[in-house]
Amino acid sequence: MKKIAGILIKILILLPFGLSATRIYFLSTQLVPVEESEWFRRNVLSEFESRYGVKTVFIGTGYGEFQDRIISEFKSGRGKIDLTAGLSSDYEGISQAFLSLNDFFSSLGVDFVPSATKYIKMDGRIIYVPWLQTTYIFVCNKKALRYLPDGARIDDLSYEDLLNWSKNIEDATGRKLFGLPAGPRGLIHRFIHGYLYPSFTGAQIIHFDDSLGVKMWLFFQKLWAHTNPGSSVWEKMDTPLLSEEVWIAWDHISRLKNAIIERPDQFVIFPAPRGPAGRGILQVLVGLGITSYSDRKAEAMKLIKFLLSREIQKRMLEGTGFMPVISNVKFEEGGSPTALIYAGVSDQSRKSDLIVSFIPGGLGQRSGEFTKIYRDTFREVILKQKNPSRVLKIYGKRLKELYRETGARLPYPDYEIR
Repeated sequence: MKKIAGILIKILILLPFGLSATRIYFLSTQLVPVEESEWFRRNVLSEFESRYGVKTVFIGTGYGEFQDRIISEFKSGRGKIDLTAGLSSDYEGISQAFLSLNDFFSSLGVDFVPSATKYIKMDGRIIYVPWLQTTYIFVCNKKALRYLPDGARIDDLSYEDLLNWSKNIEDATGRKLFGLPAGPRGLIHRFIHGYLYPSFTGAQIIHFDDSLGVKMWLFFQKLWAHTNPGSSVWEKMDTPLLSEEVWIAWDHISRLKNAIIERPDQFVIFPAPRGPAGRGILQVLVGLGITSYSDRKAEAMKLIKFLLSREIQKRMLEGTGFMPVISNVKFEEGGSPTALIYAGVSDQSRKSDLIVSFIPGGLGQRSGEFTKIYRDTFREVILKQKNPSRVLKIYGKRLKELYRETGARLPYPDYEIR
């Protein structure tokens, strides 16, 4: 018995060290909400641990904090973080802290969708591997289809069509049934800088306060006149769609998917409308990077390969609404909700007049100021109905100062235009 007890004591003493040798730290700006991070740990990371014996400590963080922590650890030459997940913009300005993944990327043998690999190089090196992508979509109740303007097609609408469609519904029903997530935690700012501005001006920033920007806001004032007033408090649009407080809505996939999953036969996903400059959409690309100072690079690479498997890519869409970055992900036949979402987004991505934008990066702790400028402009021009020209002069100046003071690079498509 003494011999057995001695062996057990040795095991207990050695156990923590064994665990620490196979533990990697995963810092992410995505899947931060509690329900998402818990789902990810329970349904993905736990399987990786049981399959490979490597425990992953997942740490959600804000955009500014992400860059601050990586740079701090990089400068010190040592740190805990091994693997990171962030938007393309999260890596801007801190690429020197990451391992070059050129050879690893070539060895993966993964068939990525073309849009996922367009901007993965920084300073001539591949510093992150595409993992997930997502976007924002328009959804309508099938009841709304009968009120489409004459000659308009649901798969090729203009913003003028969207305005007239909303007006037709209001004239026929007496209700404003178009909705947007403009509440305190809603994503209305993404609609403005990623959809309206590119569609009307061809860019997110460089035409913010010129005549093209003014015309966009004048259009938005007309659209808001036929928008459900509840939009000013709604933070996500799945509930208003299910309750039929709205028939047409725009929002992030993850904030709409519950409506589609619950009633897949009731809703239609349709491509973003086009404006005078094209069809603006916001693509959110999440990439996986390995810190240059990590002592567990091999384990991190093993986790990347696991996360890029077709099984996990499909599971992430079903569980979080993030789209796969690999081609030919198969879903069960019969029009499952996830298959409908995948098909709807894929149809949008094939439009020839797309103007793809990315969430601006490189602003560090001041990234919230970018969002605030667009939200404050929305409040003044749309909610308070002030003259766009005067408002844009004020906030356009703040936007220019933000980029001048931070030295951040303009986001796409502005960077390519400039």
